[in-house]
Amino acid sequence: MDRLADFVKQRRKEVNLTQEEFAERTGVALTVIRKIEQGKTNLNVEKVNQVLAMFGHELGPVSMQKSLKGCDL
Repeated sequence: MDRLADFVKQRRKEVNLTQEEFAERTGVALTVIRKIEQGKTNLNVEKVNQVLAMFGHELGPVSMQKSLKGCDL
């Protein structure tokens, strides 16, 4: 989840928004933004996708076949 946390925090700062402002714009609670940016793992995927939608992104399932390509097992 660290990559998600870093992505959201970096993008939020690039658009010069506080966590509070960002929460308001994305329509989620401030606690959702804080949990994402802290790298918490017990997140609601729908809420995460509301946040990511602001940047044109979405979380979704990834095939294990695709995620293992290029890995030395």
